Amino acid sequence: MGLFILMACLMVESKVSAADGVLDSFMGAPELDVQQIFQGQRFPNITVAMDGSVLASWGSKGVRVRRSVDGGKSWSSPVVVQESGFQGGGITVDEKTGDVLMFVEDSHPPAPISIYRSKDHGQTWAKQETVMHPNALGHVPSMHMNDHGSTLQFGKHAGRLIRPTRWYAAGNRHEEWPNHYTNAIYSDDRGKTWHASEPFPEQGTGEACIVELSDGTLYYNSRVHWEKAERNTRRRCAFSRDGGKTWEDWRIVDILPDGHQHRSYGCMGGLARLPVKGRDILVFSNLDTPKANRELITVWMSPDGGQTWPVKRLVYDGASAYSSMSAGRSDTPSEGSVYLMFEGGPGGGAQIGRFNLAWVLQGELTGDGEIPDWLKVE
Repeated sequence: MGLFILMACLMVESKVSAADGVLDSFMGAPELDVQQIFQGQRFPNITVAMDGSVLASWGSKGVRVRRSVDGGKSWSSPVVVQESGFQGGGITVDEKTGDVLMFVEDSHPPAPISIYRSKDHGQTWAKQETVMHPNALGHVPSMHMNDHGSTLQFGKHAGRLIRPTRWYAAGNRHEEWPNHYTNAIYSDDRGKTWHASEPFPEQGTGEACIVELSDGTLYYNSRVHWEKAERNTRRRCAFSRDGGKTWEDWRIVDILPDGHQHRSYGCMGGLARLPVKGRDILVFSNLDTPKANRELITVWMSPDGGQTWPVKRLVYDGASAYSSMSAGRSDTPSEGSVYLMFEGGPGGGAQIGRFNLAWVLQGELTGDGEIPDWLKVE
């Protein structure tokens, strides 16, 4: 009986264990499909549950989720997570239990935060009691508006949950912008208790993305929210080597635009690492226009963990804004696809772009590094 129970536990664990797959699943014939899944309102977040269900969350007047169990070809009716409130971003899949965590704020932050948990891959949601510990400055950050969170896979912090967050200081008033900073929260008890990280090394930042590289280093990519910051229309990045507690080695990423180039602050972007064993292939999304409009949602690819971004490809040539990205999981219906959820597109609202790496690689060369031979499409 004891052996039977042990084997059953191992089988359950195998269903929710994460594993990098092979590059070939993201290659093949180039593919792009774009479809509208929400109308009205704002604020996208997309992630992929452990069973491969793609979860698209949306809302600035209440938060709803639509779910796809066929890799993004069709979508369920919206499920209401909270009737009112702001999308908090940072949807986080616990890859140890399979649970999914959702963050909702009562209004534009700073505002009270509610955290919801789904134990059935996004079909139903229940509010949970949560403890948030401040960082060394005494700050408990806001959630809005950041890309998805994740479960760390490598090194001594494997199993930790982490998601990007933002400190709004005394509010979102212009005079407070230089006091804002972006950071993260992390949990070592499956999302019941969270600790706030120390600040990103540059003030005047907010709305960010985090991915874990294959050596356990965390790569952080952030928007700017202050017009007096140096080269304020280009993205920032930094790294963590202690599981997301602190951030270091920050720099300006000149090749990546931060929204359109005639505004005092940037635009939320999306970021994902493709689950390919032994590789750190990243895809990033944002707007690529020099005009004074939010438009031209575009994706960039890095073959080396964010060191260079040698190729980009336009997804939609009209009005577009905030975006979020996630990659499909091995051995599920989502395998081989990248999912981009963005504001705008044909008809407005929220669009889902579903594409593969082969499609991105046929894009425009940026001059920032080279596409390595192992990625070149014949």
